[in-house]
Amino acid sequence: MNIKNVAFIGLGVMGYPMAGYLAKAGYQTHVYNRTAAKAEAWTQQYPGKACATPKLAAKNCEAIFLCVGNDDDVRSVMYGDDGVLAGAQPGSVIVDHTTTSAELALELAQACQEKGISFIDAPVSGGQAGAENGVLTIMCGGETEVFTQIQPVIANYARQAELLGEHGQGQRCKMVNQICIAGILQGLSEALQLAQAANLDIEQVVNVLKHGAAGSWQMENRAVTMSQNKFDFGFAIDWMRKDLGFCLNEAARYQIDLPMTKEVDAMYAELQAQGMGRMDTSVLIKAYNKA
Repeated sequence: MNIKNVAFIGLGVMGYPMAGYLAKAGYQTHVYNRTAAKAEAWTQQYPGKACATPKLAAKNCEAIFLCVGNDDDVRSVMYGDDGVLAGAQPGSVIVDHTTTSAELALELAQACQEKGISFIDAPVSGGQAGAENGVLTIMCGGETEVFTQIQPVIANYARQAELLGEHGQGQRCKMVNQICIAGILQGLSEALQLAQAANLDIEQVVNVLKHGAAGSWQMENRAVTMSQNKFDFGFAIDWMRKDLGFCLNEAARYQIDLPMTKEVDAMYAELQAQGMGRMDTSVLIKAYNKA
């Protein structure tokens, strides 16, 4: 597959810079965003064309990338007279970077196959900073040949992209990722309670522990801000609860229990009820520190 023309659907905090990397790499890039002004602003910053519909963005493109909000958002841009599938040509590939259910990945793969289009489910990890710096981690599900063709394009904004298996396996790997994050944040929240009560300097604690077995991205990037009561940034708990819901539903399919995941999800639900839904996931510490 000779990929020269690409489309990017969804210019949020992740998609905006990801599409920018494709344009800067020399791909003829067509973009679509539900808020048209955002797409127009993108074209002022990067070489490319804003399109009025997903169909028009996908037309004549060898590769189409999506990064929107949830399952319903994906369906809204994929299907219908103005959707991606109405404009995508046979032989092209659609890559969905949205974090969705595994069921949707299978549904989209089937819908694409019926039109002679390849599909890769490819949720990402690394947050806004990872997207802006072009160092995302991408978990993929699909056919090996298709992944091999599209991986060099993805590499423009990813540090690591891995094929985990058949369609849906990328989304399932992202579920594992989110469970790990939930557990790390729960442990970090409890640990900071002890550190603060013992009057330890949090920056010193992080500088020491990040080099040992307790080190993690969350510790290095969130522990200090958690201790400073700063949460107005990052990955919102509204989105995390969506993702944890996928985890719990998938676990139910396999008849396994995820008690920690359930506990953290319940804590986030309480924080949502207190109006903190748009705060970063590290706000979990407030479920412990009522002060």
